[in-house]
Amino acid sequence: MTNREEVTKAKSHKPKLILNRDAHKTVHGDNPIGRFNTRIAVIITKSVGSMWMAYLFALISLVALPAAIMSHDPIIIVAWISQAFLQLVLLPIIIVGQNVQAEASDARALNDHETLIAIHTLTSEIHNINEKQSEILELLKKRSDN
Repeated sequence: MTNREEVTKAKSHKPKLILNRDAHKTVHGDNPIGRFNTRIAVIITKSVGSMWMAYLFALISLVALPAAIMSHDPIIIVAWISQAFLQLVLLPIIIVGQNVQAEASDARALNDHETLIAIHTLTSEIHNINEKQSEILELLKKRSDN
């Protein structure tokens, strides 16, 4: 690709805003089954990925705590901590954290997109001015050659 073609391509480029929700189509596809699977996954993730679910899971895991302690068996106590408590409670908390990070990422993407649009607009204007100046210089050169 020549430099002129690259400049022409760059001049016609329009920055696009792509957010996390825009990536849904790439995971399961943009067909009815893919959209259904995505919808179900998002519903379940939003349900499980809440602090209320973390509190509920903590309460559910506490049901088995007395039995684990009464066993006096370190393996059972460690199993309760790692399997019943940590896995149940940390899962929704991790999802909540990921959702917060995704929202922050989308906010940064939106801000970056607005900045890129502004830079693109200004750069296009500068390029247009530069082309007009080049035309003027060519005219002046032709006049001075005569």
